[in-house]
Amino acid sequence: MGGGCPRAELTSYVGRRREADQVRRLLDAGRLVTLCGPGGVGKTRLAYRVARDHGDDVLAIELAELRDGTLLPNLVADRLGLHDETGQSLTGRVIGHLGERAVLLVLDNCEHLVTACAEFVHALLSGCPGAAVLATSRQSLNVVGEQVMWVPPLGVPGEEAAPSPAELAQYESVQLFADRASAVWPDFEVTAANCAEVAELCRRLDGVPLAIELAAARIRTLSPRQIVDRLPVSLGLLTTGKRDSPERQQTLRDTIDWSHGLCSGAEQVVWARVAVFAGSFDLRGAEHVCSGPGVAPEAVLGLIDGLVDKSVLLRSEEDGEARYRMLETLREYGQERLQESGDRERVARRHRDWFDRLTARADAEWAGPGQAEWVRRLRRDHADLRTALDWSVAEPGEAGVALRMAARIDEYWTLRGFNAEALMWLDRALDAAPADHPDRPLALVVSAQHALWLFDLDGVDERLTAAEELAAGFGDELLDARIALVRSLEAVLRLDPRVAELAAAAAPVLRKHGDFRRELRALFLQSSATAHTDLDASREALRRVIALGESRGDTYGRDMALFGFALIELTFGDVEPAAEAAHAALVSTSAVDSHFGDAFHIETLAWVAGRRGEHVRAATLFGAASTAWELLGSSSARMVSRPHARFRENTERVLGAGPFADAYAAGRSLSKDDARRYALGEDAPPAPAHDNPLTARELEVAELVATGLSNRDIASRLFVARRTADTHVQRILAKLGFTNRAQIAAWATTRRLGQSR
Repeated sequence: MGGGCPRAELTSYVGRRREADQVRRLLDAGRLVTLCGPGGVGKTRLAYRVARDHGDDVLAIELAELRDGTLLPNLVADRLGLHDETGQSLTGRVIGHLGERAVLLVLDNCEHLVTACAEFVHALLSGCPGAAVLATSRQSLNVVGEQVMWVPPLGVPGEEAAPSPAELAQYESVQLFADRASAVWPDFEVTAANCAEVAELCRRLDGVPLAIELAAARIRTLSPRQIVDRLPVSLGLLTTGKRDSPERQQTLRDTIDWSHGLCSGAEQVVWARVAVFAGSFDLRGAEHVCSGPGVAPEAVLGLIDGLVDKSVLLRSEEDGEARYRMLETLREYGQERLQESGDRERVARRHRDWFDRLTARADAEWAGPGQAEWVRRLRRDHADLRTALDWSVAEPGEAGVALRMAARIDEYWTLRGFNAEALMWLDRALDAAPADHPDRPLALVVSAQHALWLFDLDGVDERLTAAEELAAGFGDELLDARIALVRSLEAVLRLDPRVAELAAAAAPVLRKHGDFRRELRALFLQSSATAHTDLDASREALRRVIALGESRGDTYGRDMALFGFALIELTFGDVEPAAEAAHAALVSTSAVDSHFGDAFHIETLAWVAGRRGEHVRAATLFGAASTAWELLGSSSARMVSRPHARFRENTERVLGAGPFADAYAAGRSLSKDDARRYALGEDAPPAPAHDNPLTARELEVAELVATGLSNRDIASRLFVARRTADTHVQRILAKLGFTNRAQIAAWATTRRLGQSR
């Protein structure tokens, strides 16, 4: 299963053993558990700890970055690797994809999207009998079958006099303080000299983990006694929490107020301004967004460093670059401060402007050597792209910026399988923008292209017709060429013979205006469309397109041309050049984690295997490709329906229905990465029957794994304890040298195929 596991913990996990056991018992008893409590009490860490130890597939969804509840199914589908398909809701696609799988879905930070979460969870649990949900929220979801568990603070010492370090060690709040304090000052330890102050501090903070962590961050400059002495003064001066809030919420609010009060004035300003980011952010983005009244751009680095030091910001590193994020409780606090300052609109505009410029740069540099890096960067910033687009379509007079942003980097949205989301943003921007906005025709053209990848041919024609009507008054030959290019791709899907004619008309105009990447697409379509009349000329033309894309660093355009080259060779020419082209294309698209590439190129390699007479391999690859098309949006498979049907029918005829179905199922069970490795020939097929090192019981368990059963279901089927099933699976993995259940499934299936021959 595609998806996202719980994020790696940046700090050690302390305590919560009893609570974790209770959550597991509740999950065994029912399918929906909501961990409730105030911000900072540790709901997220507890949920992720339980999820990390869970035996079934886990999908963790962090909702803090999401502001629009209607996008919740998009976020879940993205984590699953599922993408757009016209005519079916994404909630329906998620349910159809999961089916009866035993998956644990963790929904973290539901409180600001309670209604959307409740509707989604109800639909999921109704449609997926094997699924369970573990949610964290400051309020319950109020869904039938929900079990609510209030997460308590950590245990604190009583007020008895002079506790010893040994006595304090049994309290989880003290363990947490000591762990975090020693992380910032390695010489720190709880001693007879400071244990009374540590105990008082943990009591004063009421065992709230976030409050304790914020206090421990000060141990570098203050002793426990100094922290205790300063705490009441700071709280008295800075308390702004509502007095009718729950007592522990007051404690947390007071502690954040105290931590805020220990920041310099400039650090407080930056805290409020970085709260506008929806996800993680880099230094350059922070410098742009945070600079302004009271903060010079060159001062932002030092202020960010100060907030990291005070545990307000968490630092991580991705691709050699530092990035920062904020816990949701601290982000909400910062947003309140930003609103109170009267500076929210200016900062939100600077945030939008930053991502406007980012998408403009990405668009300008896309066809170049940095294309893969741009894909990674845009993926990291996707939550903030959504925030910037949402602000632009909602803010009066700003929809034109949304039109520009959403119409850029169309390749990024497509290779990630986000055509439906791109279409949504374009439609919202088109609805909000003036009817005579000059960017409207191009936005319609790009929206038609996204509709085309969703195989919504009526929508394509409607949008292109509207663009053509508007373009008639512009006299813009580049715009006309962009329309002709999408019309040529539409002609491919409609089996319209004008493909080459339309593409040939667009190519020279695109070249004239320096639109290199779209010129590549036009040349690719033109060259592919003439193969049936002049194979040699078509080959040569596609080789030039491939070389041109390679020389300019446009791997997206080159990989499309490689697919076209492989297809005409398989249809009219030789299998080996087709194999080389499809292999090179899959290597390239795997490097940027392109779901679009998986679908097209694994499918092509299935055709290659069929042409070579490797029919079991072909059937296995057809299964892997089926999953890839499903993840991308199964209607997209209609784009290759004719060659798919021809090669698949031949493979099934040669193998027979039973062996074909077994190999196909083995391919379907492969994970995304395993499917890529198998398609590229990097993984040997599973061991044959005579290499079976398993006991009879282990072999029985392996066969049940191959059918898609979870450990819990296997335990029920065999009338054994869940732990026994877990142990069997771990022994199978060890004996076979595997790392995941998909490999067990493929091994078991291939073993059966070997016995049937």
